[in-house]
Amino acid sequence: MSKTFYIETFGCQMNAHDSEKVIGTLEQGGYAQVDDEADAGLIVYNTCSIRDKAEQKVFHRLNEYKRMQGEGKRFAVIGCVAQQEGERIFEKAPYVSIVSGSASYRNLPEMLARLEAGEQRITGLDDRQTDQTFETEFVSRTNPHRGYITIIEGCDKFCAYCVVPYTRGKERSRTAASVLEEARRIADLGYTEIQLLGQNVNSYQDPSGAMTFAELLAAVGQIGGIRRVRFTTSHPRDFTKDIVDAIDSYETLCDHVHLPVQSGSSAVLHAMNREYTREWYLERISWIKAARRDISMTSDIIVGFPGETERDLEDTATLLDDVGYDAIFAFKYSPRPNTPALTMLDSIPEQVKSARLQHLLDRQRAIQRKNYERHLGEEMDVMVEGHNAQRAQVIGRSSQNKTVNFTTTQPILPAAGSYVRVRVTQVFPNSLVAEAKVV
Repeated sequence: MSKTFYIETFGCQMNAHDSEKVIGTLEQGGYAQVDDEADAGLIVYNTCSIRDKAEQKVFHRLNEYKRMQGEGKRFAVIGCVAQQEGERIFEKAPYVSIVSGSASYRNLPEMLARLEAGEQRITGLDDRQTDQTFETEFVSRTNPHRGYITIIEGCDKFCAYCVVPYTRGKERSRTAASVLEEARRIADLGYTEIQLLGQNVNSYQDPSGAMTFAELLAAVGQIGGIRRVRFTTSHPRDFTKDIVDAIDSYETLCDHVHLPVQSGSSAVLHAMNREYTREWYLERISWIKAARRDISMTSDIIVGFPGETERDLEDTATLLDDVGYDAIFAFKYSPRPNTPALTMLDSIPEQVKSARLQHLLDRQRAIQRKNYERHLGEEMDVMVEGHNAQRAQVIGRSSQNKTVNFTTTQPILPAAGSYVRVRVTQVFPNSLVAEAKVV
């Protein structure tokens, strides 16, 4: 097996950043990354099991890889589906050599050594009680302008629909000192934006007891050279007012909070085991709305959860009106392996779920159209992410995490990662159009 590898990543930002750490670990072990699976000695498939039929997608992709098994290639399946399916992957795809859950990535060097020594089947599967996190200084950062830092892994919430506690293990946090050390390294590399990650990022508990989550946010925001600090994803149960106070106090903390509600009905929230009510959630929203800064709010919503009534749906729809989100990510409920919701009677037909989802999306679109109008004529700093040659526009992102497409009269287009002051000239429900201010 040649010491080259190809990695394919599916899922959330946590998975994407995990892949950055896996790539760094492989490169430290003498492996070289290639852009084409045909040129790789080792093919790594980093999987996600959040969405419906995730396992089928994995095995379908592995079946496509099967044609390469006679070419001396080795295959590794890592991530959430690997943890969930375990050694069944070897049974369904016997040409796979490594199956590793995310809690076992710290053992990758050892697993690679065993692979190179000729072992055919290597398993790295931890139970959810592990206290270990995947810390490594060998991170191959693939995003050219935003540095990701995982500060907490796993989940202890056990929402009825969610597979994460079973695939990611229990909540375990890094020390604040190690997070700040990595943040300084990122700043020294020239990054100006840092995003703190966790399945429930605001559930962070510093093992040393030195800092709360809000204090850690503030400390990262005060590192020299850092202009923006983001965090995702928060859980309402652990969202505290001092987080809002920190955003108000430090301009480097982005004025955006993603706070997944999942449903606007207290009855459905109880069935989901979210352990808060509509009123509890709206109290936290009131803290955000009372801030001095204009903090953008976004959320996740599930429709069609078992037992959801038309009244429950209307509760969610009115919540959209009460909060006034700048964006939502809404999905139809789908049963996931090992979750308590599997035992609930899913009596809602698929077409009804689709209709309910569309109803919410239409309602939210009207809210966003009105929300975005408040930015017309506003000046803001935009971080450049790319260019649209066809429209002669620069693509950027505001502190509120809104997409801003702007034009400039400068002969040389601003580079990715740079900041440009713009004035908003046109608004759409999902983006802003602006022109660069003349310096």
